[in-house]
Amino acid sequence: MPIKIDSKSLTIENLVKIARFNEQVELTEDSLERIKKCRALLDKKIKNREIMYGVNTGIGEFSEIALDDEKLEEFQKYLIYNHSAGIGEPIKKEFVRGAIAARINVHSHGNSGCRPEITQTLVEMLNKDVVPVVSSKGSVGACGDLAPMSEIALLMMGEGEAFYKGQRLPAKVAFQNAGIKVPGLKARDGLSVINGSNVLTAMSGITLWDYNRLLKHAEIASAMSLEALLANLKPYDDRLHILRGFSGAIRSTRAIYKLLQGSDLMTGKMKTKVQDAYSMRSTPQVIGAAHDALKYCASQVEIELNGVGDNPIFLPDEEITLTGANFQGTPVALPMDMAGAAVTMVCVLSERRLNRMLNPALSVGLPPFLTLNPGFNSGFMLSQYTADMMIVEQRILSTPASIQSIPAAADQEDFVSMGMNTAIKNTQILDNAYGIIGIELMAAAQALDIRKFKNGDGVEIAKKVIRKYIDFLDVDRPLYKDHNKMKELVKSGEILDEVEKAIGSLE
Repeated sequence: MPIKIDSKSLTIENLVKIARFNEQVELTEDSLERIKKCRALLDKKIKNREIMYGVNTGIGEFSEIALDDEKLEEFQKYLIYNHSAGIGEPIKKEFVRGAIAARINVHSHGNSGCRPEITQTLVEMLNKDVVPVVSSKGSVGACGDLAPMSEIALLMMGEGEAFYKGQRLPAKVAFQNAGIKVPGLKARDGLSVINGSNVLTAMSGITLWDYNRLLKHAEIASAMSLEALLANLKPYDDRLHILRGFSGAIRSTRAIYKLLQGSDLMTGKMKTKVQDAYSMRSTPQVIGAAHDALKYCASQVEIELNGVGDNPIFLPDEEITLTGANFQGTPVALPMDMAGAAVTMVCVLSERRLNRMLNPALSVGLPPFLTLNPGFNSGFMLSQYTADMMIVEQRILSTPASIQSIPAAADQEDFVSMGMNTAIKNTQILDNAYGIIGIELMAAAQALDIRKFKNGDGVEIAKKVIRKYIDFLDVDRPLYKDHNKMKELVKSGEILDEVEKAIGSLE
């Protein structure tokens, strides 16, 4: 059943279904009527020669220049031309699809003033999987994602490029092959496609979905490392966390405790310390803080997904036009800077547990660097180097982009969000996180095979999946292949899916 676009119910989960899994979409009848009503108001205002920003005026520094009636349509064309100024390789198709879905939802409010043909064409592009080629860099996140959204808007004129059925084609050819009619651009149409932060918001929503799954992998890795290090499990009693009150910590400790059910650590067979190091006993508080941060970020992204991110906006019932800055990407950029820092923090904690497994002074009897022949073999010594390098890169990437504004447009646009930088660096932080958590998982599996005691039910499932791809390290071998396999395994979600299938959801 198609996902209904109705202006108010686009969730991150449905965004991912549309963007990544190519779910069909359907514009509701109410939404279509709102779009038509708003366009009728705009046509009336144009006929009455009412001055409206971006409709019959220039934009940015040229907003005080009025346009002659005969130039209105031509202006929309050149508006898209001059804003199609990005650079770099194309961004992922799923991010473009997500941005299109988000833009359709903006239009569905009936405040943007575009012709319904524009919105319906965007719907067709999603349903027939015609995906514009969009440069990865060029947006400053206000006035929206102008450069990347303009490369989407080019297709409304049959220009630009698109991916269709595995080919990169001229837009007109892609539309012809898919049976989509080119709608053209009339007054207001071009600006109505581009004047919102839809690319950075779509990228943020999809990345948050992946971040949530990444944190679950971090909890699986934590449980495995805790067993390997013979952890005292009292810090994972949810009563401890309920007393403090943070929902993320409660969620995290319950997930880890669930993974450990059935372990010899639960029975008292294994001797444990009275109190472990912070990197072990603080795990629920740290991953929990990341859960809480991502929950807030998701709430902000979903507000943006369902809000009117446009300029100007039209209020048909009052028959008025309002101009403002609803394209400003800061409400998404600021929390998403925090999201990246939260995931980096979780990865720092992961490396500290890895260190304890590798260091014979801290590993409670495990062989140095988890090798059975230390000195001749180095085991996982260099795996830590790799994790450390990626963590330093993540720390650099965790510098906030939302405070990096550089004025543009002759200082008319003198504060911008740089939210596209935030969105891009979050994808890079995520990519590193797959590798860092993968290395901990790989090392923990090695340590548990050396320990040889009964592991928790969830831990055992995770270890079995890892062993499908990564052999026990009995003698040294080039580990880059294993590192890359583990990174892809975490990214694929197979470990998490198999664990949740066996013991239930970790949320």
